[in-house]
Amino acid sequence: MGTTQLETVPEPKYWHLRTVLTEALDSEFSVGEILPNERDLAARFGVARATLRQALEQLELEGRLQRRRGVGTTVAPPRMGVSVGTAQHTWPGGPHDAWQAVDCALEVPPAAVAETLVTGRDEPVHVVRRSRVSHGQPVAAELLYVPAESVPDLSAIDAPSGAARARAVLRELQRLELERQENAVELGSARADDAKELDRLPGAPVLVVTTRCIARGRTAALSVATYRADTCRLTFGDSGGVEIHHGPECRAS
Repeated sequence: MGTTQLETVPEPKYWHLRTVLTEALDSEFSVGEILPNERDLAARFGVARATLRQALEQLELEGRLQRRRGVGTTVAPPRMGVSVGTAQHTWPGGPHDAWQAVDCALEVPPAAVAETLVTGRDEPVHVVRRSRVSHGQPVAAELLYVPAESVPDLSAIDAPSGAARARAVLRELQRLELERQENAVELGSARADDAKELDRLPGAPVLVVTTRCIARGRTAALSVATYRADTCRLTFGDSGGVEIHHGPECRAS
């Protein structure tokens, strides 16, 4: 591997380096391959390590690289397409739902969530925790907030806690007639609990999808789903499914 010096350019040096690195990823590296260490990369491109880190962080944000604990920086696989805002609205836990119930507990939600649900600030709600896995890799984590009045017939005796309790809450939600859903998407940073759940470093870029489920003219449930920004891309339309792109000739739904 030869030494490549960057030419003087008017754009920020880290951004030009990002372009050069992108070309190198396409021509010299394969998915899952570990990149050389920062010292060697900085020497190859004739830049300071701070500039290199900026470029690597940008490529991670774009989903081209992954930083993995105990491994290093690797070339990321193509992102998983996640359909958002389709015409086929269903309750969480409905048919073909790819999420897995993990736990459920009665907790006082954050103030912003309580305001959206129009519950008292100290009023506990059902908090359903769910996860989403693709090919053995965690790709998303969800907190689903459900007020007690949305599931009035929930029996604590039948499902006192854990995943069984979560599934019971989801089943009860199906009894309501879903009027519509409202989605919002924003870029965020992984909090400590998100990072642990998604096998990411704290502060790693994530996509946060907030979904309000409206029934009987009010917010009957609020979902806050955190997706790995390095492995997921959000799609909009009526496909209603998840598409994983492994290559130009291999596609699975």
